[in-house]
Amino acid sequence: MNRSSCIRYLLFFLLLCGNLILVNAQGIQQLSNFQNGSFGSGGRGPTGSGSKKDSLQKRDRFADSITIFYRYFDSTRNRTIDSSINDFTTRFPMPYTYHHLGNYGTAAQSLLFNPLMKAGFDAGFHQYDIYQFSLANTKFYQTTRPYTELAYALGSKAEQLIDLKHTQNRKTNFNFSIEYRFSNAPGFLKNQNVSHNNFRFTSHYQTNNRRYEFFLVLLSNKAASSENGGLVNIKQLDSLALNNPYELETRMGKVGAANSNPFNTTVTTGNIYRETDFLYRHHYDFGKKDSIVTDSVTYKIFYPRFRIEHDLKITQQEFQFFDNNVDSGRYKTYFNYNAVTGVNITNRDKWTNIQNVFSLLTFPDKNNQSQFFKASIALQNLKGQFDTVNTSNFYNVYTAAEYRNRTKNLVWDIEANGKFYINGLNAGDYSINGNMKRLLGKKIGYLTIGFQNVNRSPSFILDPLSSFPLKNKQNFSKENTIRLFVNYENPKKRFKFGAEYFAVNNFMYFDSFYTARQEASLFNVLHLSAEKVFKLAKNWNWYAEVHFQQTTGNPPVNIPFFLTRNRIAFEGNFYTNLFISTGFEVRYHSGYMADNYSPQMGQYFYQNTNTINNRPDVNAFLHFRIKSFKGFLRVENLNTLNLEAGNIGFTKRNLMANEYVAPGLMMRFGVWWNFIN
Repeated sequence: MNRSSCIRYLLFFLLLCGNLILVNAQGIQQLSNFQNGSFGSGGRGPTGSGSKKDSLQKRDRFADSITIFYRYFDSTRNRTIDSSINDFTTRFPMPYTYHHLGNYGTAAQSLLFNPLMKAGFDAGFHQYDIYQFSLANTKFYQTTRPYTELAYALGSKAEQLIDLKHTQNRKTNFNFSIEYRFSNAPGFLKNQNVSHNNFRFTSHYQTNNRRYEFFLVLLSNKAASSENGGLVNIKQLDSLALNNPYELETRMGKVGAANSNPFNTTVTTGNIYRETDFLYRHHYDFGKKDSIVTDSVTYKIFYPRFRIEHDLKITQQEFQFFDNNVDSGRYKTYFNYNAVTGVNITNRDKWTNIQNVFSLLTFPDKNNQSQFFKASIALQNLKGQFDTVNTSNFYNVYTAAEYRNRTKNLVWDIEANGKFYINGLNAGDYSINGNMKRLLGKKIGYLTIGFQNVNRSPSFILDPLSSFPLKNKQNFSKENTIRLFVNYENPKKRFKFGAEYFAVNNFMYFDSFYTARQEASLFNVLHLSAEKVFKLAKNWNWYAEVHFQQTTGNPPVNIPFFLTRNRIAFEGNFYTNLFISTGFEVRYHSGYMADNYSPQMGQYFYQNTNTINNRPDVNAFLHFRIKSFKGFLRVENLNTLNLEAGNIGFTKRNLMANEYVAPGLMMRFGVWWNFIN
């Protein structure tokens, strides 16, 4: 190698090192800006500023590091990307506190007492909520480099999940992200196939002078779920000729039809729900300019003191049940519903919801933009279309107020808000919420106490205008729910404790396939929970979670008294970049009279005749991470093992609801892979 070549390589090396140092320095400055407030969140976030030489305006293709944060919509807390591998439910959108009807993607219900705590208009369909994207789980990112995550999970019977995410900052003050998720599961029984499509686009922009800022969210959710009404004779599970539940007839769907094609997402008997949300939040700030001068750079800062804010939210929802294989005899026998054989059934409610919210905010302390007062007034316009002909228009006018204060020393975090509907369809509805979080000490942990009270109109599916065939439609009284809660968390000891107390009046519930009732008597529910990680040995950990629930009196509420999940895992960091978590997971709930399910209404309903006593759910897992690659291998429902003579196999299935059974032995394999572009 000649001298000139050596000089060129030396200059190239010095230039590369200089760029890496510059990028790291800029990343540190961007991190500082983000933590100190360069990223606001719709009136909640601080809005400090850097100069035009901020880190996101220059990118080095040779750099392999990234600084990335996100905040949930309407939140001020910065969060980092989760790289843990010990809990599969953080990746798979099915919390362990829920159960479905025997196939992932079917109607889901919480095993914990979980009343709807939402004032104002509600259409009344929530059985697919946990599978959907929502404003509450929307993230706004800030990143120094483009970030992409790809995920694919495959389960038995061709169950599959595809999840794609991408976010990047085009400039320091402009970020966008795209997320798409598709899930499909043909099911273990006839007419049980489901598919979900979810799409989300977000964008955040702030002008260079930090006075104007907007947040944009576009959501689209589609749930397509076939309904089979449960098995005609569940006892036949014990005498299957081919040990395949597809042999058995179901109460709904085409008689004798069996199609387990994983690419078939057609629904001929079942529900198709669609929802599209568009949100545009923008504001203009008045405040004080300032700057920080260093040896080489001047950083411009702007402190908002007064803000004018406007939200435009447009939502379209369509809820549809149809049956193209009607058998009047089966409808009468199993559901006590009068149908005509050969005449298709269609029920459809469609809503257009347009809201304009105008708000004023003030920031008492310029150095703490996480403290603010907010006052709002809103106009909501609703248009309902029932079947294909009848339409009705409604409106709501409501006011709202909010106070937040996350102290600069991070010791106190206070939130209080309220909403009151002063006129329109839901006049008289209100919600009040207040909570306070206190750092008791670095070794002691955090204590949170809170209060919530909601007075709400019953969901519109109960209204006489709805096209869904409720037999006793009427104008029910408003529900009122009070919730008191306290949470204690000690991160150092890896321990959490929670307590909730509910007082419920005029509780609305379904009590059969096509009737609803209102419980006029006041009743109470107490829920206690605890989580603890025990160190068993050097690489052995025990993750224990437990819930206790108790009602007073005899309310129409079906919940298990006891619910627990325990994971015993061998885990650690091996061979520099290899992280492993492997072991067994056990979930168990005490026997209880589980709710039944109404396919046509899309509602779980109260019953008090059949008690379900299931075996504990037992799963084996091997989770691992190699740098940015995460792999999950699971063998689930080992509890279905049957050792009876002449019938050995995984055939002892748990019950999910009356006539609905859980799947047998299942295997799941998933990969999550993130890239820094």
